[in-house]
Amino acid sequence: METNELLETVKSLLQACHLDGWEITLASSRTLTVEVKEQKVDTFKCAEPVGVSIRVLKNGGMGFSFTTSITPDDLARMVENALVGAGAQTPDEHHAFPAPEPCPEIPGLFDEGLASVPEEQKLGQAMELERLVLAADPRVQKVRKCAYGESTVESRIVNSRGVDARYRGTSVSASASAIAEENGQSQMGWDFDFATHFADLSVAQVAARAAAKATGLLGATKIPTMRCPAVLDSYVATEILEVLAPAFLAENVQKGKSLLAGRRGESIVSPLLRIRDDGTLPGGMGTAPFDAEGVPKRNTVLVDGGVLQGYLYDTLRAAKDGVVSTGNAARSGIKSPPHMGVSNFFIENGTVPFDGLLAGIDRGILITDVMGMHTANSISGDFSVGAAGFLVEEGKVTVPVKGIAIAGNILELFRSVEQVGNDLRFYGTVGAPSLRIAALAVSGD
Repeated sequence: METNELLETVKSLLQACHLDGWEITLASSRTLTVEVKEQKVDTFKCAEPVGVSIRVLKNGGMGFSFTTSITPDDLARMVENALVGAGAQTPDEHHAFPAPEPCPEIPGLFDEGLASVPEEQKLGQAMELERLVLAADPRVQKVRKCAYGESTVESRIVNSRGVDARYRGTSVSASASAIAEENGQSQMGWDFDFATHFADLSVAQVAARAAAKATGLLGATKIPTMRCPAVLDSYVATEILEVLAPAFLAENVQKGKSLLAGRRGESIVSPLLRIRDDGTLPGGMGTAPFDAEGVPKRNTVLVDGGVLQGYLYDTLRAAKDGVVSTGNAARSGIKSPPHMGVSNFFIENGTVPFDGLLAGIDRGILITDVMGMHTANSISGDFSVGAAGFLVEEGKVTVPVKGIAIAGNILELFRSVEQVGNDLRFYGTVGAPSLRIAALAVSGD
């Protein structure tokens, strides 16, 4: 069944149900994952899932269902299941589907040439990555994993109010985990790269960074407990910011599960910080013309000069607050209904070069890794995690350190930011530059 025929078939089934509103999402994708070990293919996975999902609104209840089979019987069963779901839900007067709006023109989302790149060349990316990791430093003796991945996605969202949004996107990625060994000690370093076009993927950069991270921590020692100035590199700053991200989602704010509830207009972090969510960011991992409901993605400033400006919304949560959706409905795939999520969520770049962040620190710490940040309490903002990094003495990185821990509150930590680096980097859909913290409690020996 062709896409248009499938759409019309499902639309006819829905229109016969006398609903208050409906939405159809069609999606197809092609994913490829390659992992190599010792210059041999260890994993090769290719999938081409296709599916359709619907949401139906009846008497204030919103029902959802999906199918990956497009036979007439299965499509009819999908509609029946969605109707049952709508009837079983507690009615909510704010349930609705969005009206059509113009979507932004975002160039570069689709690599027309990706499908024509031979699979041997894609395998070669993973092979070359492993070779470069092992060649980067003689102390790198092993590679735990080197991988290449790609995804091609096509989706279309149509609803009863006139939305008809279409999107095609591609993404490619590479990642490596290097293990360095010296004097009986081993350390692991991981890195990755992401691009929308095959030609823009740099396995050389991934290899160099993974090897440098692994070798950099060799010979790490323990240090005594101290309270000192600290620099969080972009990876650690991003890990901490990611814990704060759910606090900006209106769903959590309205349910009282956000430490930012009721604080719009308040100064919540350092005045040096500007935080935004930009679904239109060129080259971003979360960039698309529209969200999971067909609402145009937007560039939303959430924190400006340290002051909370607002929250992120989908259609339902925006209706509850009497505001406009920010285009932050997301979904994990055709098998799940839309939920709230960030697009490209980040702290804006600063102006201070990395060496400038270290300058003037007589004795402090550079944190390059944290362990267990996912265990932090996203509602209170409290965290206590293991960490590793380097001692900073007289403005210079000196010796690697391990076996330390840092604890505190995320907002308090971000309030003590006294310099913002100019090295913004995204790790997935969340990003940050390196940050200098005025004082941080570091637990050691």
